[in-house]
Amino acid sequence: IGRAIEDHELVMEVQSNWVMEEETKLYFRKNYAKYEFFKNPLGFFPDHMISFPSETSAALSHSGILQMFLSSSTYPEIHGYLHAKEQGKKSWKKLYFLLRRSGLYFSTKGTSKEPRHLQFFCEFSNSDMYMSLTGKKISGAPTNYGFCFKPNKSGGTRDLKQLCADDEQSRTCWMTAIRLLKYGMQLYQNYMQPYQGRSGCSPLNITPMRSISENSLVAMDFSGHRSRIIENPTEALSVAVEEGLAWRRRGCLRLNSHGSPIAMSNMGMSIHRSQSWFHHKISREEAQRLILQHGLVDGVFLVRDSQSNPKTFVLSLSHGLKIKHFQIVPLEDDGKLFYTLDDGHTRFTDLIQLVEFYQLNKGVLPCKLKHYCARIAL
Repeated sequence: IGRAIEDHELVMEVQSNWVMEEETKLYFRKNYAKYEFFKNPLGFFPDHMISFPSETSAALSHSGILQMFLSSSTYPEIHGYLHAKEQGKKSWKKLYFLLRRSGLYFSTKGTSKEPRHLQFFCEFSNSDMYMSLTGKKISGAPTNYGFCFKPNKSGGTRDLKQLCADDEQSRTCWMTAIRLLKYGMQLYQNYMQPYQGRSGCSPLNITPMRSISENSLVAMDFSGHRSRIIENPTEALSVAVEEGLAWRRRGCLRLNSHGSPIAMSNMGMSIHRSQSWFHHKISREEAQRLILQHGLVDGVFLVRDSQSNPKTFVLSLSHGLKIKHFQIVPLEDDGKLFYTLDDGHTRFTDLIQLVEFYQLNKGVLPCKLKHYCARIAL
């Protein structure tokens, strides 16, 4: 299991809630999805899972939804089916759950919301929410979309209250709503803290200020007396090719300590292994798990070896709360090796050049490459 550490939390305080006997390790990853709901709340809370107070207008604005979540007097109700692991048993049961300000409940009679049919499941002041990373394998969960509640300083796995959703969107909705319920306005303050003092940052003036990487990468030409932005993707590619080849020629001489240049073909075939976005010999399932842990935000990606074809590579990319896989195919033309994602229409001399191009241009992909999943050294 793993959890996001909020900006206002101290790592050692989180660790102090683990009992001494537990086998635990600390891994640190950038969570790109941490504040995405502030920018796109409608995408995180689907209509069929959320109910507003009867006096509230059915068509709430972007910021209106967030104001309801952050208000101390009102809170939307999240509802839907979840699989719950029965305490002390290996079996799981599908139940209708409701999240209210007072805690998480399930209905003992279908989808009934009558108080006499609601049974208390968990509250959050004395427990922490974790994402289940291997629930299907270890706990026999019906799906891979698990999460759980771990009481502070509990006796271990027997005290976990385990749940799993039917799909990633519903799990994201439940976990986001519970974070907002537990921390409220503190989360918004964490999100806005880097921008305090800037103009236009008044409370609940929700703008996508935090995610700036999409607009921060542009192709530049520095060959003349004045630099300029290259608007034409074809020109950007040709400039990238020229700069890439020049950089590799210089790199060949630097990397070889004996003074003899390394063969360009061999270097081009392996130079990607030094990149943080490249993951050597991991499976499709491992790639999906890594991206999931970094957050299902559009543009989170990694490149890996293909398991089905050892001569090819795969670009794994998050888009629309789903993970998609694109095969990178090697092509040989006139004795030279190229890599392509679009059947040879756009060719690259190596994977670094390919990644850099799609960071600037969407091309055949559903979105640009924005955030890479870094390798974790243990």
